[in-house]
Amino acid sequence: MSVREIVENVKLAREYALLGNYSSASVLYHGLLEQIKKHTYTVCEGSYQQRWQQLLQEISEESRQVQDIMSTLENFQYDAAAAKPANHSDFDQRPVHVEPRAQTPQQSSKCGSAGPAAALAPGNGDRSRVPKSRDKDPKEAKEGAGKTKDDKTKSDVQEKEIKKFDGSGCDKDLVEALERDIISQNPNVKWDDIADLEDAKKLLKEAVVLPMWMPAFFKGIRRPWKGVLMVGPPGTGKTLLAKAVATECRTTFFNVSSSTLTSKYRGESEKLVRLLFEMARFYAPTTIFIDEIDSMCSRRGTSEEHEASRRVKAELLVQMDGVGGASENDDPSKMVMVLAATNFPWDIDEALRRRLEKRIYIPLPSAEGREDLLRINLKELEISADVDIEKIATQMEGYSGADITNVCRDASLMAMRRRIEGLSPEEIRNISRDEMHMPTTMEDFESALKKVSKSVSASDLEKYEKWIQEFGSC
Repeated sequence: MSVREIVENVKLAREYALLGNYSSASVLYHGLLEQIKKHTYTVCEGSYQQRWQQLLQEISEESRQVQDIMSTLENFQYDAAAAKPANHSDFDQRPVHVEPRAQTPQQSSKCGSAGPAAALAPGNGDRSRVPKSRDKDPKEAKEGAGKTKDDKTKSDVQEKEIKKFDGSGCDKDLVEALERDIISQNPNVKWDDIADLEDAKKLLKEAVVLPMWMPAFFKGIRRPWKGVLMVGPPGTGKTLLAKAVATECRTTFFNVSSSTLTSKYRGESEKLVRLLFEMARFYAPTTIFIDEIDSMCSRRGTSEEHEASRRVKAELLVQMDGVGGASENDDPSKMVMVLAATNFPWDIDEALRRRLEKRIYIPLPSAEGREDLLRINLKELEISADVDIEKIATQMEGYSGADITNVCRDASLMAMRRRIEGLSPEEIRNISRDEMHMPTTMEDFESALKKVSKSVSASDLEKYEKWIQEFGSC
């Protein structure tokens, strides 16, 4: 699915919605959401991925609006079914008035997409065509239709309440900023999408996922952990692990950074922290992922610490104490789990370290993990038969996951660089797509390895290992 096809489908879905063909628009929007999710997964650069995530939220909102319109139209149909019998003194005359109750084109399209069985099912406005309805009392028929309508309206209201946080009593701008920037429903990253790190996956499942699956077991002293801290060198997959946790738990994912909770106005940063946790409890079950937590919660009491920074840390510590694990009387579906990641664990405040009870080390990938990472990165590329993945993985000992991705990206561009070398801009623009179809060779990987070096030194690894031996909780 190319970007051009996605753009065309967006235009077509919006055009159907404007023309009133809501059923077709709904089908297109549903397909678009899946296409955009798949395309977002293939985008590696962070800024572009963020734009695609924003587009995904916009399309999801448009799809929800189309669904609301379809529900409203269906409610009007129930109103007609409930009101018509009351307008006639003789109930046996109802069949005479069935024909004028023809469906609108939008409703007809909706029934057509659901099939004949759905169109004739109870609750779709066709009760007058069922012979048994003549034997019913008009008052009972009216009450039945009204009850169906009330039940449906009640369920719709409940669904909307789950999706929309009630910000009454809070600053509306702060609520909108948090909802727009950090709420992400189902990041769509599975455990299989992450190579290696089997020990870390196992620990995260035990600390986060299993309490959601086995709520009756994780009570009392076995209650879930308040928070989990992932420690490791840059580029080892800490953020991906957090997204996988959110996906597997089917939780709402809050991706928080220092800029999210920072404001130039006095006292507003603390309000943002408190509002974040209030929204997390509202959208529970929720995963709050705080990346680079050392930037927000460095050690208190130092000479460089500002008063505003200290207040934000204090509010964060108070809110994290208020989240806690599910007690015997708590509903496990309301659990809020705090995940944090850092590259500088030795700079974290001691009180925060105590609240992050489970501290997991995310190491560099092993030899087998490097091979898996290479296969994941190259699954969409055509590679030559001479490419030896095992040999490449051996040569990349000490490389992080991000370094391996950079090597694959650089190697995939080598063929294009050879093809356009010495050509003018006009000649480059006239190159056909077939001419650009060039597989990546082993020579390309050898050249890329010479250009891309590892980003983690041996001395850094010693510091991580020493800290995890002292404070780790694996």
